[in-house]
Order: sequence, then structure tokens, then C-alpha cells
Amino acid sequence: MTFEQFIFYFFSAILVSGALGVVLVRNPIYAALFLILSFFTSSAIWLLLEAEFLGITLVLVYVGAVMVLFLFVIMMLDINMDPLREGFVKMMPLAALVAIIIAAEITIVMTSSSFDFNNAVVHGADYSNTKEIGAVLYTDYVYPFEIAAVILVVAIIAAIALTLRRREGVKHQIPSKQIRTKRNDRLRIVKMPAEKRVGE
Repeated sequence: MTFEQFIFYFFSAILVSGALGVVLVRNPIYAALFLILSFFTSSAIWLLLEAEFLGITLVLVYVGAVMVLFLFVIMMLDINMDPLREGFVKMMPLAALVAIIIAAEITIVMTSSSFDFNNAVVHGADYSNTKEIGAVLYTDYVYPFEIAAVILVVAIIAAIALTLRRREGVKHQIPSKQIRTKRNDRLRIVKMPAEKRVGE
């Protein structure tokens, strides 16, 4: 076993352990931390495959942005996970079946003749996978890329529309009215006679 293969299996074991931790731990904060560990180890595997751009993107986008948002949401909402865990045992056979199918698919791909881990192409120091990804993305897959961008824009607009919809019984601020507010609308000066002190 070469050193690269040892590093690959080492990070793969950590990745599988982190994924199991996400599913099995009861505390949602610990589950999010295990997911961050899984993202970091996945990034290390991408680096081994000479996909530096994907590895760094995984750390910056998912660990640096998405998971921080997850942690804030989990801590702010204080979700009670006990009711969500009640159906865990009932769904275990189905989850085990899906896991076995996925493991079988991965085994078939890795044992096929088209997949050879030992004969991976080694590129020079001047090789840029970012350039290669951009060349493929904006030539062969330009239409799916643009369609995905349009779908994301529609999703953002829908999220904003759902957030700004008017609901009865919910207090909300209207910044335009707050800006147009004058002093006389909020403050009224009343003249009152002076009160006498006790003992006078």
C-alpha cells in the first residue's frame, strides 16, 4: 500500500465515522459538528484527487457559510429532537437497505475495469483544475449551468416573497413610515402647573 492510498483510506474512515455521527448522535449541535468534520475530510480527499478548487470551495462555502448558518439556526430555535427521534428505530430497516444498496453501487464502480485507482493521471505543477472545470462548465454544460442559475434566482425570489408576505396577527415594521415620521407626530408638550412640595 502506497502512502497516498494510506492517506485516502485514513480520511475515508474519518469521513464514514463523521457521517455516522451525524445520524446517530442525539444532540443537534454535535450532529452539526460531525457534519463539519465530514466536510473537512471530504475536502482532504478532493485534494488527494488533485481537485484543489472543489476542496477549497467545499471548505469555504459549506463549512464557512452553510454550517455556520445551520449552527445559528439550531441554537436560536432550540429544537426539541426527542419527537423527531421517535421514528428512528422504525425506519432503521429501510435506512439499512438503502445503505447496503449505496455500498453495493460504490463497490461495483470501484471494481469495474474502467476504474483504476493505481493508474491515476498525475499532472504537473502548472496544471489548473479551476481552468479545466471552467472550460468544461462553460462549453459542454453551459445550458445546464444557466438553467441551474435561473432556478436558484427563482428560489431566492420565492424565499423573499414568502418572507415579506402579510400575515394577520404578526407585528412588522414599515421603514418608509418610520422615515417619514415627524417630531410632532410622536411628541406632545403639555404645560402643567408646578406642584407644591410637601410641608409648604
